[in-house]
Amino acid sequence: MQRQDSASSPSALSAAAPALGDLGGYVVDETGRIVSVNDHGLTLLRLTRAAALGRDHHDLLHRDADGHIGPRALCPLMDAVLSRAACSGGDVCFLRGDGLLLPIRWTATPFPTASGPGTLVLFHPGPVDAPTVAEGAMPELDRLALLAETTTSLAATLNEQETVDRLAQLVLPRLADWMVVDLIADGGDIRRTHVIEHRDGRLTRHPDLEGPIPAVTAQSPLPLSRALRGSGASLAGPEVYQGEPDSGIAVVQHELFAATDMHSAAIAPIRGPREVLGALTLGRGDNPVPFTTSDLSLLEDITRRAGLAVSNSRLYQRQRRISETMQRHLLPRLPDVPGIELHASYLPAPDASQVGGDWYDAFTLPDDATGLAIGDVAGHDLEAAARMAQVRNMLRALAWSEPHPPSAVGRLDQVMASTAGMSTATLVLGRLTSTPQAGWTWEWTNAGHPPPLLVTRDGRATYLRTPRSMLLGTGAHLTRGRDSVNLPPGSTLLLYTDGLIESRAQGIEPGLARLRRHAAALAHHSLGVVCERLLEDVRPRDNDDDVALLAVRVPDPDTPFVGR
Repeated sequence: MQRQDSASSPSALSAAAPALGDLGGYVVDETGRIVSVNDHGLTLLRLTRAAALGRDHHDLLHRDADGHIGPRALCPLMDAVLSRAACSGGDVCFLRGDGLLLPIRWTATPFPTASGPGTLVLFHPGPVDAPTVAEGAMPELDRLALLAETTTSLAATLNEQETVDRLAQLVLPRLADWMVVDLIADGGDIRRTHVIEHRDGRLTRHPDLEGPIPAVTAQSPLPLSRALRGSGASLAGPEVYQGEPDSGIAVVQHELFAATDMHSAAIAPIRGPREVLGALTLGRGDNPVPFTTSDLSLLEDITRRAGLAVSNSRLYQRQRRISETMQRHLLPRLPDVPGIELHASYLPAPDASQVGGDWYDAFTLPDDATGLAIGDVAGHDLEAAARMAQVRNMLRALAWSEPHPPSAVGRLDQVMASTAGMSTATLVLGRLTSTPQAGWTWEWTNAGHPPPLLVTRDGRATYLRTPRSMLLGTGAHLTRGRDSVNLPPGSTLLLYTDGLIESRAQGIEPGLARLRRHAAALAHHSLGVVCERLLEDVRPRDNDDDVALLAVRVPDPDTPFVGR
């Protein structure tokens, strides 16, 4: 039951404000919860006293003209409570108990309660003030809120397309009916990437108005040309582009104003830390209020944030391309081995900074056996990728000189332990040989790596779990074991890294079960299809690691495989 103090009872409210007359009134404590309300206020709000007392007055009552509850930080009544200052206004509606909106005018003043400071809110029915945009410049509080939201929203993505999409949601229809974005590519070409209109409560792209636009001329004084050269924000309208065009951009702008019926626009450069990245145009068509010079500083504040977001996105994508190119070039081309089929896949990490140490290798040995390796060097950065190349090259050299996989792995472990800056690694190394009597034989050793998977032609899948020993680079002196298995005709041997199976939430065992199930179902497909489908269907959704996958199939002349 709601506790009611004497100082906040209905009679106390009436005694403190005896001249309320036809005014509604309620008192909130310093947290904004209603502690008292007068009878006429309950009548105006169509509420019972029990339904009002103890409720947060912003959540219960405050709505805009469309019936939406706005941010608490932008609510003038909440601001009055927090500032404990006398103020008044008329830019809100109250939600009545019957679900209808009551436009009101209000006055708030400090008012003591039994539990401490409070605020008395007096109100009466009255028209809601016209929207601020229709009156002119955005109020400072709204401006600061928009800039804070812009900073937070644009900083949360490193995708250029998503950056612009989020920008449209921020400025339309709050500032304009139209948003046009022109971006300068790395080579200097300019492309109108977005023309977006807000109409009937929806954002609509106009791809017919998008596409490449002519280069900027150094002499043109017209607004978009100046913005793309980095000059300050300026106003524009259709009349600016009515005369003889001074460049191809002027022609494009004339067509834009004609197609959109914009009567007023504000154009500002999108600047990165070191260069001009493009221009942002905000336009008004249905909104009858033209832009003024007082709007330009806000527009430049927005484009500075947009420029930083676009610049970060491009830097991220360049790093990603460099990392992927380096990683792919470090991975080897597979040899042609008579009698068997080899296929390898590499899937980079979604995050460019996560490129790292996953690798595979296949090479011919002096006795015509085929060496196969899969490994993962600790780390997720370019240093890990460089260390991966070192480990792979050392392993090749040692495997060439050693007759059995465990010997090469043991010597590699010793070299890594004595090499400055070398981190730990896991790997599987094996030799694939063929004799007329035994057919194809796989002999391998495992240093802390997920087990290879053997899938027969008829869909039986078995993990080769032994032998397995400690990972490399720990400095421990170990005797590493080996094992061997005959590969049935038409069988597939899968070597993979943990990025294919490991989930941050569930660990590795569910991924192993998923891999075995999918691999068994794909046994009748070609290796290219097998690898492609495994990468699509097995990798956990919460895994952001890269993946290396090496598949080997021994021949079965009697049964062709499905797919490419």
